[in-house]
Amino acid sequence: MPVSSNDRTARVTVFAPRIDELLRRYRGADLFRLEDDTVGVAGVELTDRLLRARPANDAERPTFKPVRRRSVTRADASALMQAVSADVRNALKRPLDDSVDLAGKWPHAAHVHLRDLVFGHESLRFRILVDRRLELTPKLTWAAVAAGTAMLRKPGVEIPLSNLAARVLDAGTYDDRRYAMYLYRRVAAPVCFTVSALVTNALWLGSPFDDGVPNRDILLEALRLLPPSWNILRVASPEFPAVDDRIGGRDDILMFPLLSHRDPRLWEDPDTFRPQRWDGLDPDQQPGYLPFGHGSERCWGRHLVMPLAERLLDVVRRDGLVVSPEQTTGRIELDGLLEVAGVRMVRR
Repeated sequence: MPVSSNDRTARVTVFAPRIDELLRRYRGADLFRLEDDTVGVAGVELTDRLLRARPANDAERPTFKPVRRRSVTRADASALMQAVSADVRNALKRPLDDSVDLAGKWPHAAHVHLRDLVFGHESLRFRILVDRRLELTPKLTWAAVAAGTAMLRKPGVEIPLSNLAARVLDAGTYDDRRYAMYLYRRVAAPVCFTVSALVTNALWLGSPFDDGVPNRDILLEALRLLPPSWNILRVASPEFPAVDDRIGGRDDILMFPLLSHRDPRLWEDPDTFRPQRWDGLDPDQQPGYLPFGHGSERCWGRHLVMPLAERLLDVVRRDGLVVSPEQTTGRIELDGLLEVAGVRMVRR
């Protein structure tokens, strides 16, 4: 199927109303009030000062949030991160699969491929924990966790375990196993969610890609225009009014990389997908560029997401997959991650 480079410019991205309002009203603003008790921030210097005012607490870092009132120790979180990092490294060592077919609806097709690539064909109790449908409601997640925990018997040796699953099955008591199963979901699922969202966004924004443009630059530009983690929450703290007296003592703060990434004061032609702009630029030093959080506490998964996303793009570019020319509208809902939903990928 022939695809013209003009197809990418014919695509229209439709944001959920609240996100669209943010972009229309507050782009270029340093500070603005969203609710009686919530302040929005998009200014580069103010964002930097606020994030340096105090470190994120456990409630503001998803990995460390308590599990049914049980605190997640940093030792537990660190051990799980090491396990999933080992699983990702093992996946990246494998050659590209010639038999994989990623045509179909994204990000779902990409998500399933990543789940199998990183965590293997494990038993249902683990596979279900990485399922996208569990995002519909926390009750579904807990039902899957409880069902998996109740399966006392370990799988046979014919089913290889990921490092992450092995840690779960080493838990001794029912409560410890349930706790570990929930943390499996919390650590494994975001890897697949984030990578599939990022690559889907990149494909929607720019496919087909020019041969000379490296995957790195494509992904950095997709992270600029459509960062999956598009806001940073800090709950009310006494440190923040001291930084800026427009912030009240009871004000929560939402900082918006989505806005700073499109600020015309920082970016030339800010709404245009131009991966070439990253040639020679250091994303860690680029003002206002925070796709993985602030430099003082960047997301731990950053070094997992980028290599997996580049590998996924390698498969897409090898197989000549492009967004269907018949699809000209992509919708972004107000969900946890910023992603274009239901993108139809076809072979060129």
